[in-house]
Amino acid sequence: MHVSQFETLLVDEPIPGVLLVTLNRPEFSNAFNTQTGRDLYEVFHPLELEHRKYRCVVLTGAGNKAFCAGGDLKERKTLTEEQWVLQHELFERTFRHILNCPLPVLAAVNGAAYGGGLELLLQCDFAYASHDARFALTEVSLGIMPGGGGTQSLPRAVGERRAKELILTAAPFSAREALEWGVVNRLFAPEDVLPKTLEAAQRIAGNAPLSVRQAKHSIHYGLQMDLNSGMMFELEAYQRMVHSEDRREGILAFNEKRKPVFKGR
Repeated sequence: MHVSQFETLLVDEPIPGVLLVTLNRPEFSNAFNTQTGRDLYEVFHPLELEHRKYRCVVLTGAGNKAFCAGGDLKERKTLTEEQWVLQHELFERTFRHILNCPLPVLAAVNGAAYGGGLELLLQCDFAYASHDARFALTEVSLGIMPGGGGTQSLPRAVGERRAKELILTAAPFSAREALEWGVVNRLFAPEDVLPKTLEAAQRIAGNAPLSVRQAKHSIHYGLQMDLNSGMMFELEAYQRMVHSEDRREGILAFNEKRKPVFKGR
């Protein structure tokens, strides 16, 4: 994948090793249309194989109104049932690629995150948000249900009972509530959200890439196991570090009182 401009995305590398992906449909509150699904797929699918080129991904929205308002309902009004099914299969595959990205994926939530926009956020490893951001999964009020992982990712973030309340009432909630419930990690002034997220991404990019990927892998899959199995899984992940060049470089740099130069090997 080459860093370039897609039809519905802006893709750039503002910091070495940090890929910035911006949903670029501000006039539609950065809502998903079919092309957005294709463009995001084209960005994230190669990262499963080309993960050594970058060290972290930041996902945000253009403008100051919305991170992502979910599916583009004006486009969906024109779709046949068959087209709707095919579009949603594309969205599902795209979301799975984001969830399974070996690199850390951070969300800079610059505004409203509704429907698929909130589900997109929840596929990321963690999120920083604007104080005035708003959140909701409104699908049941539209005759559908969350289909971008919302019924799975939201309970894992906020707990089963809270997730049922939010999904079944389709009620919006505030940035402060999102912080208290674990949907986002920190809140900032609107103008600071992206810089603070990029700052975190830069810190991640400065750490040993193989270590970061293995730690992410261990946390994600370990939480799906019982504790003893998770401990064994972590041990297997850890052992890969022992034979790496970066492990030797990290210890050497510490003892030489200098900044390590990690190469992802």
